[in-house]
Amino acid sequence: MTLSYEVFLGCAIPSRFNNYESSMRAVANALDIKLIDFDGASCCGTVVLKSIDTTSWLSLSGRNIALAEKRGHDIVTPCNGCFGSLKDTHHVLHDDEVQRKAVNKILSELGLEFTGTKKVRHFVEVLYDLKDEIKSKIVKPLDGLRIAFHPGCHLIRPSNVAGFDDPELPRKVDELLELTGATSVPWNLKLRCCGSPLLIASEDVATSILNEKLVDAKAAGANCVVTNCPACHTQYDIQALGQKDETGESLELPALFVTQILGAAMGLDLEELGFELNRVSLDPISDILGI
Repeated sequence: MTLSYEVFLGCAIPSRFNNYESSMRAVANALDIKLIDFDGASCCGTVVLKSIDTTSWLSLSGRNIALAEKRGHDIVTPCNGCFGSLKDTHHVLHDDEVQRKAVNKILSELGLEFTGTKKVRHFVEVLYDLKDEIKSKIVKPLDGLRIAFHPGCHLIRPSNVAGFDDPELPRKVDELLELTGATSVPWNLKLRCCGSPLLIASEDVATSILNEKLVDAKAAGANCVVTNCPACHTQYDIQALGQKDETGESLELPALFVTQILGAAMGLDLEELGFELNRVSLDPISDILGI
């Protein structure tokens, strides 16, 4: 049975991470997941706006949810930040009648209403539900790949949102990744923030946090980092370029998206997986990936 979702790409993925979008669409197509382009999408509302004006945040994010509801679709997003904003908004508007009435008054001017009848899901959640089918489609096992999986903050936080801080989500993605024959290594700093939110305030602090994580990932024996978040990927695949540890040894690790790993193991078209757009060299694991 074909699964259908309105896909909410957000701002960063279409403009900066075409390899994430392309690999997501390739994996979705292989699994018979229909991704409907989100007509009329605006910014997700972003957690940054939440800290400035709650009503504006809820209204902007709620508008997107209401659009999908009006068309009768659940939302799926590959972006942690969009997932965080949309999921949190859904939780607030569903549970807080005062906020819901205030936002719906604003949305009514657009002919929209938040009803809470449709779900907001991260793409990795959808993939986990199809893990048995994914396993059956693995044709190129990635034996020898040792992954430091970084789930990112907004996949699992805040903990006060029901069903949002699923302590099992990182383990579930580990399970997905290991369907490919790769090993998802345990590492001490796995759940710590990558530092990306601090780039606008202090690049030095953000880089220090990143470097601590890379040191820990390497110490755990990882030969790559895998993420499901474009902001986190910015750290590992852009900010990490040229970074060295205290001995002068490079801290760079090949950085990939979950969908690139799954797509490679499923034998999907390499061009669609977008490996040529990854910034940190993939040479150390190119034989394993078959590129």
